[in-house]
Amino acid sequence: MKKIITLATLFAVTLTSYAQSLSYQDLALLFSQDDANGTARFTSMGGAFGALGGDISSININPAGLAVFNNSSFAGTLNNRNTEIQSTFYGNSVNNQDQFFNFSQAGAVLVFDSAYKSDWSKFAIGFNYRLTKDFNDNFIIEGNSGVPTFRDFPLDNNNPTIDYNVSDEQRFINNYKGELDEINMAFSSVYQNRLYVGAGINFYNLSFSQQSNLLEFNSDGNGNTLDANFYQENFTTGSGVSLNAGFIYKANQNFRFGLSYQTPTWFTEIIEDTNIIDNDGFDGDTEITVSENPNTIYDNTAGNNFPIQSLIYRLKTPSKLTASAAVVFGKSGLFSFDYISRNYSNMELSDGGFAGENTFFQNELKNTNSFNMGTEWRFDKLSVRGGYKFEENPNKAALDSDDINGYSFGAGYNFGNFKLDFAFSNNNRTSFYDAYPQFSTQINTADLNIDNRIFTATVSISL
Repeated sequence: MKKIITLATLFAVTLTSYAQSLSYQDLALLFSQDDANGTARFTSMGGAFGALGGDISSININPAGLAVFNNSSFAGTLNNRNTEIQSTFYGNSVNNQDQFFNFSQAGAVLVFDSAYKSDWSKFAIGFNYRLTKDFNDNFIIEGNSGVPTFRDFPLDNNNPTIDYNVSDEQRFINNYKGELDEINMAFSSVYQNRLYVGAGINFYNLSFSQQSNLLEFNSDGNGNTLDANFYQENFTTGSGVSLNAGFIYKANQNFRFGLSYQTPTWFTEIIEDTNIIDNDGFDGDTEITVSENPNTIYDNTAGNNFPIQSLIYRLKTPSKLTASAAVVFGKSGLFSFDYISRNYSNMELSDGGFAGENTFFQNELKNTNSFNMGTEWRFDKLSVRGGYKFEENPNKAALDSDDINGYSFGAGYNFGNFKLDFAFSNNNRTSFYDAYPQFSTQINTADLNIDNRIFTATVSISL
């Protein structure tokens, strides 16, 4: 059944003629998202480090946590993501599965004790690279809506021309590539061993591309067939910056709480190159063949006719407020909790005539309420961990199943100055993709069930 919603976070498309690529409002949402990558300890505890600190990955949530470190240290992380996307289109299901390896984190913190007698007893500087969003994904949609959309052969000399009005099969192939990564730099200090404060700056580098193929196999009911292949592509690069600041307060030996704020990310220049431009009536590269004249192929890119258009625009993503609390049982274990609020209705596109998109953000998106929970228990040099995360979908009309639910667990071993940590995390949600937006009243969207399983390994060295 067709879902009565405009878009579902990641998979939706622009309402232009024969367009399957993501629209600007969908790209803006995509570039605002975060995979919550980090060290294996961070990942295994659901990323709930706003009131804990002591992990280089917490620099992105609350930079005050840097001063929790007792010693300078370095950490590097690799992860392996296994993603399964099940697409369902008019009763036909296709399982799409891929694996992706990433160098997802590398960072260091330098800790300095105060050289003078002061209430500010320690300060720390941290530097971290993080893979914020891994865009790489692929899926195929197959089925038959019964509605042919390529019914004419542009080079047909018959009078009247043949009407290929019977849909035999429809197929959509989609590929995403690229990543959004960031460099974090922050400073933190502690006052009277109770109040930790910190501030940081984050630099972002964006690289994204989408390639999609829509294939139709139609006929006229009299033995004549038409095969159409419609291709669109989009290549996007950009850079951005954000600031964050926060504090952690130790109420006593067992309880601490924290609060942090991250400004919007300002992408001051996003450059897009795309073939979504009118080319002989098609917004993309089109090739059509028919059995009635198999030696004649219609190709709107023949003779190296590959029109392309470029656009430069700006994007402001939502800001983020994180409230955190943790209960620490000495060196035995801990529980931690982070609440995250993000107002997606404040997103803004500019420098490109985006009035419609900005109106959509204001009217159709909302303030999201999300949370992370984590726990860790130590048995001498061995630590075991677990976590849970919930991330609300920003679309007001989204289904409950479109929210992200994930769990994680892991373990680590302390060899002294050398630590080895592992984590496994799993998250899933539903969504949809509209391969035929121009026929939205006639052709249903494809339902997508997305499941991510991620294995993470981190090596840490105390200096």
